[in-house]
This record gives sequence, structure tokens and C-alpha cells, in this order.
Amino acid sequence: MATLVLTTVGTIVGGPIGGAIGALVGQQVDSLIFAPKGRQGPRLGDLTVQTSSYGSAIPRLFGTMRVSGTVIWATDLREDRSKSGGGKGKPSVTTYSYSASFAVALSGRPVRAVHRIWADGKLLRGAAGDWKSEVGAFRLHKGDEAQTVDPLLASVEGAGNVPAHRGIAYAVFEGLQLADFGNHIPSLTFEVEADAGPVGVGTIATVLGGGDVAGATAATLDGYAASGDSVRGAIEALSAAIPLSIVDDGTTLRLGDAPPDPVLLADGELGAGIDGKRADRRTVERVATGALPDEVSIQYYEPARDYQAGLQRARRGGPGRRVEKVELAAALTAGEAKAIVERRLADAWAARASATVMLPWRRAAMRPGDAVALEGGGTRYRISQWSLDRMVVRLKLAGTASGARTGATAEPGRGIGAPDAPHGPTVLALLDLPPLDDLAAATPRIWIAAAGPEPGWRRAALMTSIDGGASWDEPGATAAPAVIGAASGILPPGDATLIDRANAIEVELLNATMWLESRDDDALVAGANVAMLGEELIQFGDVVPLGANRFRLSRLMRGRRGTEHAMAGHVAGERFVLVEARSLLPCDLPAAALGANVRVMASGVGDSVPVEAAIVAGGRALRPPPPVHLAARRLADGTLRFAWTRRSRAGWAWLDGGDAPLGEEDERYRLTIAAAGGNARTVETGAATYDYPPAAQDADGVTGRSAFTLALYQLGSIAPSMPAATAAFTL
Repeated sequence: MATLVLTTVGTIVGGPIGGAIGALVGQQVDSLIFAPKGRQGPRLGDLTVQTSSYGSAIPRLFGTMRVSGTVIWATDLREDRSKSGGGKGKPSVTTYSYSASFAVALSGRPVRAVHRIWADGKLLRGAAGDWKSEVGAFRLHKGDEAQTVDPLLASVEGAGNVPAHRGIAYAVFEGLQLADFGNHIPSLTFEVEADAGPVGVGTIATVLGGGDVAGATAATLDGYAASGDSVRGAIEALSAAIPLSIVDDGTTLRLGDAPPDPVLLADGELGAGIDGKRADRRTVERVATGALPDEVSIQYYEPARDYQAGLQRARRGGPGRRVEKVELAAALTAGEAKAIVERRLADAWAARASATVMLPWRRAAMRPGDAVALEGGGTRYRISQWSLDRMVVRLKLAGTASGARTGATAEPGRGIGAPDAPHGPTVLALLDLPPLDDLAAATPRIWIAAAGPEPGWRRAALMTSIDGGASWDEPGATAAPAVIGAASGILPPGDATLIDRANAIEVELLNATMWLESRDDDALVAGANVAMLGEELIQFGDVVPLGANRFRLSRLMRGRRGTEHAMAGHVAGERFVLVEARSLLPCDLPAAALGANVRVMASGVGDSVPVEAAIVAGGRALRPPPPVHLAARRLADGTLRFAWTRRSRAGWAWLDGGDAPLGEEDERYRLTIAAAGGNARTVETGAATYDYPPAAQDADGVTGRSAFTLALYQLGSIAPSMPAATAAFTL
């Protein structure tokens, strides 16, 4: 058995068909360090799928690798409830959030650090150690022999009931919030640094061999994960790609680089026979080309693509159809992987020729793996089998490609990696918006927009209070990041009935990933490019990028949805928020909150303390828009007739040329007439006209050519409109 087993080992360790370790070495090494047959080395899939099965192999990591690990301990999911609402006219809402605590074994030998962590393919922790989702606590146990028990495991399982897992590097997550992962524990992968830099292949073999295999080689790997069900399997998988020299010194199997120069065997040495009889100088055999691979491929891990699996191929271009595949759980550059398969393919075809020679006993020191050349022949061989019988050395030689393994040029391909941007602090914007559709609201509402100056900002948990902070509700988390910025200048007043082509405004957005683009008139009519600038709702058609997150907006539609009153109140530096449904979180308030000061606190991963903002719940969504086209004319009897046109929060599109739908329980208006130095008269009417008779004018002091003002409101079902533009009249 030893001869067959170690012939296989020699073939792999010495190159694809390189020299075998002979029977004399075989029995010793096989019994010392190799398990019984049926062994299997590491496969790429071992590192990419997170497991929690009892008895799963934990890889021994070298260099830097990305591994999924094995879950070795976990609590049940923790459910947290939060109740919001429940005020007058508003039902309470209970929301649920989930978190988990667990431990993941990473390596069967000590590690130095863990850098990036991915969860379900998304970056959970950046290279700088910043978290992209909320984690209560994270601890790395590096796997040394002085390792102590993790405090969380001890507190849950009880002191003395938890091992310290010395010799195993593992990570502990405490309170990982699961909202970003569909409320399940995500599949995690870790970028582990087990060593300070690249590791020599000989060093890896020495560690795995436990003293029975040793050696130093020039070949290094950026990372390697040794797993499988035996030490032999791990070493075989590694050495399948690296041509090595193997020497047995009687106690240790020593690995080294393949010798650069072969030993020359002279013609006169060949043909030694037993009992002084001559034998054939050499016996040469050739393998049929159909038995040789036409293509060799290797799967490996590509650091340039976040350690995703890579594939490189080498082909001869002949008619053959055989493909040889190699899986190497190592981190390689594309060029290194390409060089491996090119050398392996060349060795396979060079080994097509084999020879058997008989030598005198003085060549007994030669060993499997040694490189030899025969006098007068150009083929380079490697000793694959060695035997000694009655002072005659019999060598089985396999052809091998000349020259050392060299670098090759290959492209790793481009990966689509998760962006590693810090989450950063939260910026809150609270909006009191008019109705954005044709559905009339029934309760006060504010809209919460949030984003961050860092492109990596994702979300924040929210709390709201309408009683000065005495109590707080939890409406959940923010919506998608909004486009938020500030005005660089002051937008002058404009006309709300026409497209404003005379004015423009520059805005500076929070970060470089935010973008604005131009839209045509049809898109504007359909509701594109709506934004709150200060307290005015605008639309913009033309956008000119100015660099450094700055944009110039022009071809404006002003005072949208009844916000004409805000056109004259703009200031430099006022807030700009792009109004998009996906990035605004509606927050309904009880009816009693109308007019109250609403406080909102946000807490994201990048916020050391919660961020707070406040807004008065003005109830714009409850108020009908103010009437328009207010005019007055005097009748023949001296009566002043005022007339106007109503608007509705339930019908912004003018579809048939008639009056807008009412949108309220009934049609009512309030007028306040105030004369200079006279009395103020307030009246209500159910029509879009009001007659102001001469007697009332006299009673109010509106005589001669005195001036007076008229303020007009539409009375909604819940709250009145803002006043129509106050009109000044002179008789």
C-alpha cells in the first residue's frame, strides 16, 4: 500500500507527473502523518458557505483569506416591540425589530486581525473598522493559548460551562440588528489576516505536518486555507499547483524548490545488470496523446475581486477534449494562477515520455523527485520511482518540462464589490408638505427625510415627541437616503401661473453621489423634479452641474400646491430637499398635534449622539389651498362685489376646464375686511362671491376714497387655508 499511496503523493508534490516518494520512504511517512485512504483536501466551496453543522471542519488559515466560518454558538432571535400613536382619532401601531447574538469560528490557528466583513454579500464592516449596520458589540478572539472565555457566552451558558476555545480564532456578535437582512441571521464572510504577509509554501507544509514535514521554498502564497479530512489532503491540494523537490532524510520529509539543474547520467552508467549481466541501457515509453489533457483550469481566490472565486485556463489548441481541473483554496493573483496552469499543462505533455534505467549501486543516493538528464538526449526527467535490488539501482523516470515556473500575464476581471464608504453622521430634514396626490389627508402629517454627508449613509432609527420630550414614539427607521442640500443664493419671487424663465437658484448637495438632472415640460407636468426650497414647493426643468456637488436649477415652476405665499421669503443657505416618495417617511400625528412643536431624533450607525430636529405641525396636508384670482368691482347701487376661484387639495389636475372638485365636506369661505382707521368685518359665505353693500361700508368706515384690505380663507373640513394674497383696494 505504501508504494501506491506515496507514488500518488510524489506525483502531486513533485508536479503533475513528477517523481514519487518510493517504498522505503512511503511506509514511514504514511504511517506518521497521513490518515487512512479516502482523504479529501479543501475545496473552494468550503470557505464560501457558512455552516453550523456539528463536526464541520474549521480551516487553518495562512496569510490573508476570506472565509465564511462556522457558527458555534447562537441565542434565539431577540424581538423588541415599540408602540406608537394611539392618540385621539389615531389607532396605535406596534412595530417589531429583531436582533441576534452569535459566535463564528474562523480559523484553526491563531490570527492577527479581521478587517472587512460581508453579510449576505453586502459590506457590513469596512476596511477602516466602521460598521454599515447597527451592531451592539463585536469581539475577536484571536485563538492563542491564553484565550479567555467570552463574557457573553459565559453570562448566557453559566460560568464554567463554556470553553475558551483556545487554538481557535472566533468572532462574537452581540446584538446584530437584522432589519437590513430580512430579519434573519445573514450569511457572513470575513477577511481574516492570519499572518503579517505572504506565507512560504514550505512554512505551510511544516505547520500542517507537525514536524514530520519540513522545508523552505521560494514559493509563497498571499493566503491559504488548509482544511479537508486529513493533513495529507491539505498538503496534496496545496502542492498540486507548486512544483517541489522532495527529499527524505530518514526522519523528516523535506520539501524544497525543484532543482534547477538535472543530474547527468552518462551512457556508460546505464545498463547495469544483476549478477554482472548487462541490461538494456534504457527502456522508453510514450503515452497516447488522447490520454493527455488538452486544457488545464484552476479555481482560486482573487484578492483583486474581494477574494471571489477566480478561474484561469491554459490550452494547447489541439484536437483533444480532456480537461483537467484544479481547485486551490489559496489567494493568488491572476498572473500567478495563469502561470500554474501553463506549467501544469506543459508538465503533463512533457511526461508523455517516460524511461526506465538500471544504474550501479554508487547511484543509490538518488531519490524520487530528483531531476536527471540522459547523455545524448534533450528530454529532462524526474525520478518517479526508485528501487535497489542486489546492488543495482532501478529508476523509473518521467519527462518534465524544463525551466522554472515563471509569471504570466492575465486579467482578473472586474468584480462588482460592495462600496466601502463610511456611514457617517445623519442629517435630518422635516417637511410639512401640502397634499402630493389627489387624496385628502384626515390627520396632521409631517414627512421625514434623512441622508448624510458621507456616501455610505444608509438609515437611522427614529423617535418622535409632540409633548416637549415627555414621551416618545418610535415610527421605525428612515426611508431611503434623500437628496438634501442647501441654497447658495436667494431665489427672487416669481409668477406661480407661468414657467419662471427669468430666475435660477444654485444648490449644494450633501455628497457627491447625489445627483439632479434636467426634465422636459411633459415630465414636469407629470410631477417630475419636485423639491422643497425653504417653504416653497418648486419644480425645476433645467439642471447644470457646476462641480463640487453644486447645481444650477432654472426653468422653474413656482409656488406649487398652494405654496405661493413662500415665494417672497427665501434666504441664503435655506434647505433644499428633493421630494421623492421612496426617500420620504410619512409620520401621521394625532389631531391634537395640529400646531404643536414636533421633535424628531435620529440615531444611525455613524451618530455618536442622536441627531435632533423640530418642526411645527402646520397641517398643510389638511388645509385647502388658498383661493386665487381675487377681484372686486362696484355695482350700480354702490355695492362692492368680490369674486374668486377656489382650488382643491383633492384635484390638482385641471382635466375638464370646470371648477376643481371641492375636496371638503362643504364649501365655505371667511373674509376679513379692514379699513384704515375703521372697523374690521369678518363674514363667512358658502359661495365664491361676496357682496359688500353700501350700508356695511358706511358702518365699517369705508367711505370716500379710503383704502381697505381684504383677507380671504377657504375653510376646510379640519383647518382653514393660508390667506389668499392680501388684496388692497381703494374706492
